[in-house]
Amino acid sequence: MTIADVKKSAQERMSKSIETLRADLAKVRTGRAHTGILDHVTVDYYGSPTALTQVANVTLIDARTIGVQPYEKKMLNAVEKAIRDADLGLNPSSMGDIIRVPTPPLTEERRKEMVKLVKSEAEDAKIAIRNIRRDANEALKKMVKDKACSEDDERRASDEIQKLTDKCVIDVDKLVAEKEKEVLTV
Repeated sequence: MTIADVKKSAQERMSKSIETLRADLAKVRTGRAHTGILDHVTVDYYGSPTALTQVANVTLIDARTIGVQPYEKKMLNAVEKAIRDADLGLNPSSMGDIIRVPTPPLTEERRKEMVKLVKSEAEDAKIAIRNIRRDANEALKKMVKDKACSEDDERRASDEIQKLTDKCVIDVDKLVAEKEKEVLTV
């Protein structure tokens, strides 16, 4: 393994951590309806758990209502039950062959809880990024010990990894600030 491999691996893993945070933040409910809320709902489809998006068409009807139209009419009750059981605080109702999922407006208290959740997710992402930095630095130290690189090269690479870490932490802070603003907007 070379220094370039260590840096590339650290960069890829940090990017994945940020993408994971982005996906986790998409799950956090804001005042407006968005189809991403239902991305992680699974439906019992003929005995096997299947993602809701694979058994139904999920669309926005208006700013506060999500429309879910199962591809098979007999899946209507199963989809409605899955949404209700997903613990998202949503109460779906079927109207003909479409399920309407109104998103209730968030109270001030609930908004503050959501902000705490967002900050918690961000802290988890930062911890993951710092762990990646630690792993990369340990790999560099091992390379020096095995005489695969000089101490100067190791120091330069450690500095570059630190800069990468700082950049990723700033990206996490930006994502959190955006989501916080979105959650607190009434």
